[in-house]
Amino acid sequence: MPEIATRASIAPGFPGQAPSLGYVGRLVIRSLYREVALPLKPGLVCPGSQGSHADMDFTSFVRSLQALRDYFPAIADCGRHDPALASLQTLGIAAERRMLAATGGINTHRGAIFNLGLLCAASGYLLASSQTLTAASACRCVAERWGEGILADLLQTPADSHGLLVARRYGSGGARQEAAAGFPAALAIGLPAYRRILAATGDPELAAEQALFALIAEVEDSNLLWRGGPDGLAFGRRQAADFLAAGGVLASDWRERAQAIDAAFVARRLSPGGSADLLGVTLFLAELDGLA
Repeated sequence: MPEIATRASIAPGFPGQAPSLGYVGRLVIRSLYREVALPLKPGLVCPGSQGSHADMDFTSFVRSLQALRDYFPAIADCGRHDPALASLQTLGIAAERRMLAATGGINTHRGAIFNLGLLCAASGYLLASSQTLTAASACRCVAERWGEGILADLLQTPADSHGLLVARRYGSGGARQEAAAGFPAALAIGLPAYRRILAATGDPELAAEQALFALIAEVEDSNLLWRGGPDGLAFGRRQAADFLAAGGVLASDWRERAQAIDAAFVARRLSPGGSADLLGVTLFLAELDGLA
């Protein structure tokens, strides 16, 4: 089990002080650990299950997080200098190599390297320019400073990933368009669901569960499309929407319902990996706003 930072150990300093870049990086690792450690995620890896994945398990994600510890502070530091997208991509490619070396070639955190790398760079830029660092300002910074470059790069990049292949096959937006737009799904879907349940229960784990199901219900998840096509996406979204309509995590039988949905996803080999990536983003943004 990795050494997971507690809130006390990652506190940015004295009240009123801006957080350090190391603090931002530790928040990312904490958020990603919370995401993978969350139980009852349909079709996804968690401590007690491989979900719909035969090639990875919980320990794969832990090894990956250990390998990525230095990447997030480093890309936040790079962001201080208002870099071009290419400079951020160079750091991301090196981080991906370290991830693959740690996991034996398994892609555990490619989405996080991209999404949260950009948000770390935005955090570094905002801190260096003495601007307020919040969920909204970090997302806006990504869109304003690198959004155009992300979209231009998307047009020129060969379809070498499931996400890109699916985006071109089905015309879905995909992770790159989500990032270029400033993570609207995380801001408009994930965070409100998280905030509402956290306010109602005071339980961050319940809030994260609700946020995940909210994202699955509404996002055009490229992993669901890759594994199940439009029918698989529709099935996954309907299952999540029904879960929420029945009360979500506030229902007395929510755990049984979530387990049944997980079994249905695994039976169809469906995995909402895009929504899981956005949950990691949501948890990080919640940390920035001091909500977790």
